[in-house]
Order: sequence, then structure tokens, then C-alpha cells
Amino acid sequence: MADPREIEVTEQDLPLHCPTASAPLWSRHPRVFLDVAKTGRVLCPYCGTQYVFKGAAPKGH
Repeated sequence: MADPREIEVTEQDLPLHCPTASAPLWSRHPRVFLDVAKTGRVLCPYCGTQYVFKGAAPKGH
């Protein structure tokens, strides 16, 4: 079973920010934009959620 705090994202999710629009209102923190396409994975400094980029990097980034 995957860690619930690890979320896979694709090119359609960019620009990526945490919390995402689907996060429950009670669990939201200040919005922070994360550059997941650069390294393939990134950790949110507020909540520790790890985002993993799947697929090809978008053109021009």
C-alpha cells in the first residue's frame, strides 16, 4: 500500500501547489508552489506530503 502522503502528479497538475484543490478545508495550510518537474519529487515544507512526478517533463521547463 502506498504512503497516503505520497501523491503522483502529471503534466496536467502543473503548476503544482500544496495544498491541492481536493484537500479538505480543515487540513489546509498556506499555499506553496512546488517545482516537482525539476527533480521528479518534492516535499511540502508545511505538511510533509511528498509529490512524485510521473511522465515526461513538459516542454520549455
